[in-house]
Amino acid sequence: MKIVAFLTAAALVTGVAGFAAAQTTTTAPAPAPAKKSDKKMASKSAAGTVKSATADSIVVAGKEKGKDAEWTFGVDSKTSVKKGGKAIAAGDLKAGDNVSVRYMDHDGKAMAQAISVREAKPAEKK
Repeated sequence: MKIVAFLTAAALVTGVAGFAAAQTTTTAPAPAPAKKSDKKMASKSAAGTVKSATADSIVVAGKEKGKDAEWTFGVDSKTSVKKGGKAIAAGDLKAGDNVSVRYMDHDGKAMAQAISVREAKPAEKK
């Protein structure tokens, strides 16, 4: 009987010691959260004629790879809009203005970074 009690006590001590050891073991630190790519997204550019403009978007018609194209660009408070070297609001752009747009694709939408109204070329005299 003493042997059975001794073995039972030994098993209990071994189990408790194993449980305690499991509680004190260290685990590897959690991996760092996934970062978005450190690469900056490349700016793109387009040039053409304003079809319409509002405070939050601009539609430009132009050429892309030799074919007619139309782009809609989002405009926000970070978008720089200039005409004749002076800052203006996107809503002040007029249909027919000749513009150059620098933009980036952001969540599937083209967001304008800078819009510059280009001077119309003077008509050639005949």
